[in-house]
Amino acid sequence: MSARIYQVMVRGRMSPALTDSFTAFEIDTDTDGLTRLIGDVPDQSHLLGLLTALNDLHIEIVSVNPVAR
Repeated sequence: MSARIYQVMVRGRMSPALTDSFTAFEIDTDTDGLTRLIGDVPDQSHLLGLLTALNDLHIEIVSVNPVAR
């Protein structure tokens, strides 16, 4: 897997303290209450680490998709 940009959608809003933990990602919340994290993921282990971190925080992951550059 080569480095690519991923969009991870999670349910709910993330607190400012929590968003500070994900500084490598652009984070925004839409009007439906879904939060989007977009950022460069260098390899599969980093992607799995991100997903594990969100899961450990009991944040519901809605979708994970690569984004065209």
